[in-house]
Amino acid sequence: MLTAGWPSEAPARAEALHHAGVDGIFTFENAHDVFLPLVTAATARPDLDVDYMTNVAIAFPRSPLHVAYAANDLQHLTSGRFRLGLGTQVKAHIEKRYGATWSRPAARMGEMVRAIRAIFDAWERTTERLDFRGEFTTHTLMTPAFDPGPNPFGPPPILVGALGPKMCEMAGAVADGVLVMPFNSERHFHERTLPALARRNGDGFEIVPEVIVAMGRTADEQQAAANGVKGLLSFYASTPSYRPVLDVEGRGELQPELNALSKQGRWADMAQRIDDDLLHTLAVVGTPEDCAVQIATRFGDQADRVCCYFPGYPVTDERIGELVTALHAAT
Repeated sequence: MLTAGWPSEAPARAEALHHAGVDGIFTFENAHDVFLPLVTAATARPDLDVDYMTNVAIAFPRSPLHVAYAANDLQHLTSGRFRLGLGTQVKAHIEKRYGATWSRPAARMGEMVRAIRAIFDAWERTTERLDFRGEFTTHTLMTPAFDPGPNPFGPPPILVGALGPKMCEMAGAVADGVLVMPFNSERHFHERTLPALARRNGDGFEIVPEVIVAMGRTADEQQAAANGVKGLLSFYASTPSYRPVLDVEGRGELQPELNALSKQGRWADMAQRIDDDLLHTLAVVGTPEDCAVQIATRFGDQADRVCCYFPGYPVTDERIGELVTALHAAT
């Protein structure tokens, strides 16, 4: 992740990650805007040879045109090294936090991708005029004053965050790639996610799994990592939409229990419900070399890239660099 703080912190963080050997950096839409850190990083350090990605920009509260403008400008700003990652979030956040509407997420996301691509096509002059008419959104006006014209680096690829079969099927049909959500397991990835994708990475479609990493070199580092990751896993596992992952692993009954605890604000108790077996099933755990081998085993040759997520505990750039080196060796 590029930064969880202010956009002004992003350039230094991007440089540090670059020196650690990563191939790309991404932002997450949490307490700050998802696009601005990429702008500040790319502007301050245009010499960094890294790719940039939103992982993910929440789609439904935004107009496809707003997203298209931001993505098109970032594609130019990064000299063609930007990927637009889109996600749905969950109903409660869309309605109660964003104040937007929620319905039929797979259908709406599919139309969002098609609308953004239609706008890109109009700017690239690959269609005679903008004429997108969908069920949820319509775009039929693009006068010269509002048309940036063709991007010298072409339009950015569009990737969609997905986990369940409907969203994966949609991503395989309309997007340029899929961001496999991090609350996952090796079994769920191979038995549920991959079969739902109508296309594979052999035809230019990118499969980018996200993986939760509990990594440390020393015993103290590993314990801190495990504690932090268990807290996040318990939060994910409390959400009904993630129960299918637990069901595959025979742990589905844990979801309603965690959900009840979350409504009581008993966050510490929730983390304690994640035992070590479930930790190792859902996350990769151990030294940088251990984690690299587990990532290679879990995703094999099905992944074009992997996004590593280090939640809830401090991880040094030295350890990230060790993981990158180990991943190159393992793959």
